Amino acid sequence: MPRTFDRRAIQDPSQIRLLSSPVRQELVDTLSALGGEASVADLAEQLGRPADGLYYHLRALCRGGLVREVAPAEGDEKRYRLAGTGDAPLRLAYRAGRSGNLGAVGGFARGLLRVATRDFEQALKLEDVALDGPRRELWTARNKGWLNARDVEEVNRLIERLCELTSQPRAPGREHLMSLSFVLAPIRARAKRRAPSGSR
Repeated sequence: MPRTFDRRAIQDPSQIRLLSSPVRQELVDTLSALGGEASVADLAEQLGRPADGLYYHLRALCRGGLVREVAPAEGDEKRYRLAGTGDAPLRLAYRAGRSGNLGAVGGFARGLLRVATRDFEQALKLEDVALDGPRRELWTARNKGWLNARDVEEVNRLIERLCELTSQPRAPGREHLMSLSFVLAPIRARAKRRAPSGSR
């Protein structure tokens, strides 16, 4: 596997399969949100998980080339950094065909939706979450409608902008850590089922 890759276009099915684990998705997302590098203690604090339980997943991500261990200064704790080039968080590049990666991408999507469900259900229990108005923080929805080619282009532009906004690293003035998950999928009309002959 090449040592350098564009983290905005991960194609390798083995790397994508690594990210089908919700814990590993959270680790790379959190590393990105913390500026691309963090200590295990920082990651554990942000994820609300014991640090000891993260080492197994971090080692797997290092073996897969998605994360690198940073040599600590004397007396400092271990730190990990997102591997690859590019400023954006990890993104997948879908490849169809016999040598494609769509099976691995499907596993990634299942893991992503598990994380999204958990994030949403935990947020429902918080008392200080804005539920309406211009600073609303909690949404779930499913929309289904007919689009033309220009509509699809506009949807993609808006999704790209949402991804930019919700992928910014921690900085002064940005005090709300938020997650955004989405699925955009074309739907093919299903053939009408015929009632078995003889049924009423």
